[in-house]
Amino acid sequence: MKNNDTNIKELLSRAVGAFVDPEGLFEKKLKENPEKVIIKLGFDPTKPDIHLGHAVVLRKLRAFQDLGCKVVFLVGDYTAQIGDPTGKSAVRPDLEQMEVDKNAATYIEQVGKILRTDPGVFSWIRNSDWYYGPTDIVPDPRVTSINIETKKEDGFAEKITIPTNSFLGKAIFYEETRMQKTHLKLPNVANVTLKGLLWTMKHITHAQLIERDMFQDRLQNNQELYMHEMLYPILQGIDSLMIHHIYGGCDLEIGGTDQHFNMLMGRNVMRANNVPPQAVLSFKLLEGTDGKEKMSKSLDNYIAINDTPEDMYGKVMSIPDSSIANYFELCTYTPLADVEDIKKEIEKSKVNPRDLKMRLGREIVAVYHGDKKAHEAEAVFVNVFQKKELPENIESITVTSGASLVDVALENNIVESKTEIRRLIEDGAVKEIDADGGEQKITDTGYKIEKEITLKIGKRRFVKFSPK
Repeated sequence: MKNNDTNIKELLSRAVGAFVDPEGLFEKKLKENPEKVIIKLGFDPTKPDIHLGHAVVLRKLRAFQDLGCKVVFLVGDYTAQIGDPTGKSAVRPDLEQMEVDKNAATYIEQVGKILRTDPGVFSWIRNSDWYYGPTDIVPDPRVTSINIETKKEDGFAEKITIPTNSFLGKAIFYEETRMQKTHLKLPNVANVTLKGLLWTMKHITHAQLIERDMFQDRLQNNQELYMHEMLYPILQGIDSLMIHHIYGGCDLEIGGTDQHFNMLMGRNVMRANNVPPQAVLSFKLLEGTDGKEKMSKSLDNYIAINDTPEDMYGKVMSIPDSSIANYFELCTYTPLADVEDIKKEIEKSKVNPRDLKMRLGREIVAVYHGDKKAHEAEAVFVNVFQKKELPENIESITVTSGASLVDVALENNIVESKTEIRRLIEDGAVKEIDADGGEQKITDTGYKIEKEITLKIGKRRFVKFSPK
């Protein structure tokens, strides 16, 4: 069993791009009083799915929780409507609050697959809790008034009717709906005022903000750079300050290396407001299954933690050989010494990369679905993709005879658009499977289903169509 110092050393180095703790205060507190450590992870709920790239950070947070630290999961529902320009060459479109709320609920449900969510080591809060004010409240037009009870000097209660659209009505609703009150049961609500924002901005220079590499890229390419985007890093820093005020500390913020600038800005904001600056831990970014770009749903190179065991295993098997070692380091619990051995074996061609990927697939699937499902997924992969056998439980869909394959694929959520299924057909990725496992490409985008047919659509999906 590793001693605590060794555990902490690996915790602060494995998969880490940079660790900023110049005073050593965080590491000292982590060793001496881990149960008093508050760690912040923020996200803008612009998309609801968690993939293995997100999970790199979440699994690290779980390790901190196992030491006794408390994780505060900050849902940036307010700042999501601005959008962090990280990695973006254009302005991110605004999101409606309803979409943000829906994505946030889905995201929080998924993190429970990795993080402990008991109150001793986990809490979550929206940053709209301190950015919204009473005057931002838009009452439900169907509710025109609210009743409150007050006590008179003689001890009797008196009911007062207050219009919901009045300042007092909005203030009451604001007070009663802040998570600081409803979830954390705090006596007072902390918020951000324009005066407080301007005080903070007095301590942040334009030069500090403009040095951000993506801002420089925009300017050099003669693209617009808006003030609300430049404000984003400051708001993220203010979030850390508010976590400190609400939870009694914000000792560490973690995120990907693409968030490093923003997290360092949090240190500046906290110092400007005379509170201890957070340490910063930024992680290497996991490349997608293409082995090139950062894992991203928009690039369709991601492995979601909600994928079925079979899909997850199959996607792992599709990564390039050059990504094997990185995936072992970032996505599994394989000891770092073993990861180094894997790197050497690959460099010296002492091992078949396919065998390493099969091990990698088992280990990743086991993290999210358990050992049994991992071995079952491997068996399916071997039978279907190596032995060319059909899966046991093929999805079966009944269609009208003569129906268009393009229409049927979209109607049954096999693809997200007609453009996608047409592209798959044109790329030779839709194949008819015969009884012996033979494959024949379907090349006609106008193909009509007039007989019972089993198709392989894409790399891993098999569907049986039965016309009626």
